[in-house]
Amino acid sequence: MTSARLIPQLARLAILLIVVTFVLGPLTVAVFGGFKTNGELLANPFGIPSHWNTEFYSALLNDPSFWKYLGNSLIISLSTVVLTLIVAAAAAYVFAQIRFFGSKMLMSYLLAGLVFPFATAILPLFIKVRDFGLLDSYWAVILPQTAFGLSLSILLFKTFFEQLPKELFEAAYVEGCGYIRFFWRFTLPLSTPILATVGVFAFVQSWNNFLLPLVVINSRELFTWPLGMMQFRGEFLVEWNRVLAFITLTILPAVVFFVAAQKYIVAGLTGGAVKG
Repeated sequence: MTSARLIPQLARLAILLIVVTFVLGPLTVAVFGGFKTNGELLANPFGIPSHWNTEFYSALLNDPSFWKYLGNSLIISLSTVVLTLIVAAAAAYVFAQIRFFGSKMLMSYLLAGLVFPFATAILPLFIKVRDFGLLDSYWAVILPQTAFGLSLSILLFKTFFEQLPKELFEAAYVEGCGYIRFFWRFTLPLSTPILATVGVFAFVQSWNNFLLPLVVINSRELFTWPLGMMQFRGEFLVEWNRVLAFITLTILPAVVFFVAAQKYIVAGLTGGAVKG
């Protein structure tokens, strides 16, 4: 291998290592911090624990409140994913397969949501949720999260659907297959990569959402894990090892979900890159 080709590869490897360090560094500190005493955490925050103390992880796993926070987040996140997939896939299918008056204008209107900051809508959103009588409920979080995630989801679905072979629909149409039947029988089964991609994005965004649950949820019984962490941090303000153990256990489901679907995410994001 010549030096002209070796240098760019080494540069890419160095950049990759830097990115991995920035991504995995904080996660490693959180995981190891949960096994350390406060004194060791302050003296050696980045090193491997000298003694693996499982007390804090065990205490959390035996705490009913922890499982309640985790369960609430799971219900809200999975409901958001299901609702987002159904609505976004159906809307994107219409934009990709059916030509109607105003479709481009409507699509542009939906895409404008990509540049609309969520925080600026929190006050009118709170008022609408209150007027519908949904405050302090799962739906107060699920419905707004779904609405704000539709712009990106529809864009991803539409791009993917447009790359599906037109001949497939033409053949199905000749056999008497309509739009709705074609959507359920052919389009969705062929769209596993983009379904996984949008699902992971919706799940992670919902799982980590803090501002919306903070505004619309008051009952501690309905707290998601970010609100539970705020409550937990208030109780154990100086015990950072407990806080880091809590963070580690609560982000673990999102990490596992992402890792399990990563091959589909890559396929979904590159599926519409080139016309086949």
